[in-house]
Amino acid sequence: MPQHPPSPAASWATGRTAVLGEGPPGAPLMLVGEQPGDAEERQGRPFVGPAGRLLDHALAAAGLDRAACYLTNAVKHFKYIQRGARRVHQTPDRDDIALYRPFLLREVDAVAPRLLVALGATAAQALLGRRVGILKLRGQILAGPGDLPLLLTIHPSFLLRLPDAAMKEQEYQRFVREMALAKERFLNESID
Repeated sequence: MPQHPPSPAASWATGRTAVLGEGPPGAPLMLVGEQPGDAEERQGRPFVGPAGRLLDHALAAAGLDRAACYLTNAVKHFKYIQRGARRVHQTPDRDDIALYRPFLLREVDAVAPRLLVALGATAAQALLGRRVGILKLRGQILAGPGDLPLLLTIHPSFLLRLPDAAMKEQEYQRFVREMALAKERFLNESID
């Protein structure tokens, strides 16, 4: 796996920690998120904050072991603005995604998964090279880079932002079903 930060980094990323992907070489499933968050940057690992814990629960509910998957982000630095003591997330823009895309594509080539999962619109745009309506296409399989199958779904942080508990549970169960689809349809053997 590429173990060096992307070069060049975005101008806003100067002095910030690059959070690289992690997982076994040749992992059959590669999950791609948007960008690291505050907890990820502080720990230097992808998906270790609240959204990562929710992802871990969904993977386990679908019979997938996180340790057997490769997890990474489309943008390798945490884009934020400082507001007092808080670091407030900013969504990567089109230029940020384009800048980091070559590194992500090298990462995909190095891992060579059987299935890519785009967790949210930023990941989908980075993998496809174009914007797509993630909520409209959620649960669909498209041809990704190198014609790898690419499952489109939401980012787990979407679930954290839903205000209604019943809707949150309904959408979480749908997310688990999408992870189960990834296992059953594309991975053939168990990776738990």
